[in-house]
Amino acid sequence: MEEAVIVSACRTAIGKYGKSLSGIKSTDLGALCVKEAVKRANLEATDIEECIMGSVLQAGLGQNPARQAAIGAGLPVEIGSFTVNAVCGSGLKAAMLAADAIKAGEYQCLAVGGMESMSNAPYIMNGARWGYRMNDQTVVDCMVHDGLWDIFNNQHMGFTGEIVAERFNVTREDADQLSVESHLKAAKAQKDGKFDKEIVPVMLHDKKLGDYAFDKDEGIRADSSMESLGKLKPVFKKDGIVTAGNSSQLSDGASSMIVCSRKFAEEHSLKPMASIVAYGERGVLPERIMEAPIPASEHVMKKAGMTIDDIDLFEHNEAFASASCAVKKTLNVPDEIFNVNGGAVALGHPIGCSGSRVMTTLLYALQDRQKDVGLATLCLGGGNAVTMIVKRE
Repeated sequence: MEEAVIVSACRTAIGKYGKSLSGIKSTDLGALCVKEAVKRANLEATDIEECIMGSVLQAGLGQNPARQAAIGAGLPVEIGSFTVNAVCGSGLKAAMLAADAIKAGEYQCLAVGGMESMSNAPYIMNGARWGYRMNDQTVVDCMVHDGLWDIFNNQHMGFTGEIVAERFNVTREDADQLSVESHLKAAKAQKDGKFDKEIVPVMLHDKKLGDYAFDKDEGIRADSSMESLGKLKPVFKKDGIVTAGNSSQLSDGASSMIVCSRKFAEEHSLKPMASIVAYGERGVLPERIMEAPIPASEHVMKKAGMTIDDIDLFEHNEAFASASCAVKKTLNVPDEIFNVNGGAVALGHPIGCSGSRVMTTLLYALQDRQKDVGLATLCLGGGNAVTMIVKRE
């Protein structure tokens, strides 16, 4: 069975909701990253045999967003492309599917990743096709309905952040402290240039600034503090702990990786960033989604013959700080290996992109710190979670 390796990875800087990247389609951001990932791998576009891209908010984007990104990146029109919607883990699920294809001997080299513009999610009117006879009608926000809504329990995902806090005894102080640490770690990483290698600049135009390169994550707050977060009121429950300050940020961005067989890498003299050791998916009740990374990570570590003591860096998507606290505590993840350059509370969470973004950040952190084994995990709306373990080469 062929072994899958990752030979390149990149991402855009993450834009805040309605800010710098809001004028760009997610498929264009995806195309930029796919093209850059191919370039960084020292490959030709013709070496890519299939393109798999995650995208959650697909309404209004047109047919097969992954195909749009592939063509936009200059990949051959002859190859296949398909779009994955595994909610927040879409970008990582794309890499898992690529590894499956390589193991099966179907393909040798694939472009994968994820893309999202939450700023451009449309509003829809259900029932408008056949007309309304009378009474007021509701305009539905696709960003919330398709990306941030627990469809099984008819509630905003924020309530699941409260549920995990209650089940795992996470306090408001716990959640705020993790959030402050996320911002401060991200701010230091940004200041020290830790993100520079993973980011591909997006060229933008401003009436005052003219043309400029957008290459810094936009949501990081270097002045975040317990005092400032403590002033924020709970959003979803009167006596709850989830606030705007300890939740991930609505964002825009894209990321891409090149996944190939070890044989292909050797034949093309490519130096892998990491080998894919093990991956998998597990589920819980939809309302308990935030704890799903716990069984998913346990499952994948067991497949790899590892325990948490074997993991050098642990990346968990900070959908809500309460969830990260629960995952970190239950799996006994040491502080010094957890989201070492900050997480989604600081960087943002462009949902279809985040799986690939988290893995990309992990890969570069492993290189920077000269560590060997990394684990990335994300919960997915509906109660699932994906986890992947990689080993730096």
